[in-house]
Amino acid sequence: MNELVYLKNEQALTDSLTVAEMFGKRHDNVMQAIEKLVGGIPKNKETPQLFFKTWYKHPQNGERYLKYLMNRDGFSLLVMGFTGKKALEWKLKYISAFNQMEKILTEKQTSVWIETRQQGKLIRKGETDVLQKLVEYAREQGSGHADMLYMTYTKLANKMAGITTRDSATNAQLNELSTMERIIAKVVLDEMAEGIHYKQIYKDCKERLETVKGWMAVAS
Repeated sequence: MNELVYLKNEQALTDSLTVAEMFGKRHDNVMQAIEKLVGGIPKNKETPQLFFKTWYKHPQNGERYLKYLMNRDGFSLLVMGFTGKKALEWKLKYISAFNQMEKILTEKQTSVWIETRQQGKLIRKGETDVLQKLVEYAREQGSGHADMLYMTYTKLANKMAGITTRDSATNAQLNELSTMERIIAKVVLDEMAEGIHYKQIYKDCKERLETVKGWMAVAS
């Protein structure tokens, strides 16, 4: 499932493809509804832009097609006429998602978030240095896809911190991510020193992070 709302150009946005998927509608019908709205919106300097055309690549045929990005107001206009219990459920989920992203946008302007982000970069650099050693270690053990370990461990840390990207994370999530990255670096270094197979190292990292995640949930 696509992320409901995401940050792009420092705006909280969703898109017509995701709306179509979540509300169980054909994308071409959603596009037509948006085109109708766009055609009816007054064209003047005072009218904010609610919808933004962009392109996406179809995952099956590789062709490029149009879709619309939209902010909270554009989304609200579009789904105003969507009715039914399921539609109401998704409207509420979208409201929550927009609120969360707008909270992050506000938080990103604070000195605390900026400082945490800078500290996180240093911790990430340390983890990346360790992962570079792991890549060479995995190659020596016969891995033909060792370079993928960077992405594999990044996805693991992000998942455990509950984020997709650092720039769309709250201050608390950034701190949690740094904790996960420190743990990964320590486990990888310790277990490489013991000669443990690189695949087992990943399993052990995942298990350790899940344990710590559980402790954090209890503490909160």
